[in-house]
Amino acid sequence: MDTNCTTVPATELRERGSEIINRVAYGAEEVVLTRRGKPIAALISLAALEELHRLEDAEDVAAAAAALEDVRLHGAISFEEVKARYGL
Repeated sequence: MDTNCTTVPATELRERGSEIINRVAYGAEEVVLTRRGKPIAALISLAALEELHRLEDAEDVAAAAAALEDVRLHGAISFEEVKARYGL
């Protein structure tokens, strides 16, 4: 999905907040807020945020599956062994 990304000074958000939020919510636009020319935050649609969370959850599930497979193949080690190995 192609999205437009616009850079907006934070002061402009104060002046035109409703318009900018509507562009994000209904126009599939992404907005990067800046302060003194440096990015400080981003506005994305709720759908984009939900997709981001879905992707992160899928990565977490894949990492957990890989960890379980590693334990299946190589066995587990106790917390005491971890502490000794890493000097904790």
